[in-house]
Amino acid sequence: MSNAEDHPSTRRDFLYYATGGVGVVATGAAVWPLVNQMNPSADVQAASTLRVDVGDLSPGTQLTVLFLGKPIFIRRRTEEEITVARAVDLSDLPDTESRNVNAATGADASDSNRTLAPFEGEDTGEWLVMWGVCTHLGCVPLGEAGNFDGWFCPCHGSHYDTAGRIRQGPAPENLHVPNAAFIDASTILLG
Repeated sequence: MSNAEDHPSTRRDFLYYATGGVGVVATGAAVWPLVNQMNPSADVQAASTLRVDVGDLSPGTQLTVLFLGKPIFIRRRTEEEITVARAVDLSDLPDTESRNVNAATGADASDSNRTLAPFEGEDTGEWLVMWGVCTHLGCVPLGEAGNFDGWFCPCHGSHYDTAGRIRQGPAPENLHVPNAAFIDASTILLG
């Protein structure tokens, strides 16, 4: 016996399959707009990256830019600031994690794990890019202030060093480092 004799195809089978296919397509057409509306709009996508020109920033100065509604500190550090930051023993830090999304997961808070290099493999420690938000309660720390000549949060007294690491006060974590990279010798891309 052949398959055709076991179950003869009928017009009714064709109608079932055709109706099912139309139903699937109609359901997909109805659901797609609901799913698609959850994607970010074009203005949100455009705001998710920011190019910052740092070509005119001289050593020992800082630039603050607003990114995603929060301040970002971009500091070009002096040789003295780099030397002081690299001399810190990690066991003296309350938070020993880098808090740097650009570094490997679980990287320690050494100065080299918190800085940004303009060229691959170059570790001068000159560039420091951080969210300018205190990790205690979200205040904006003041630069070149505090007991460690880094940043000082006037709200509750948190002191950060020249690498943005918490050294004293109620803040539980180092200042976070955003997703950032040099796209040329004088431009940093945030996001």
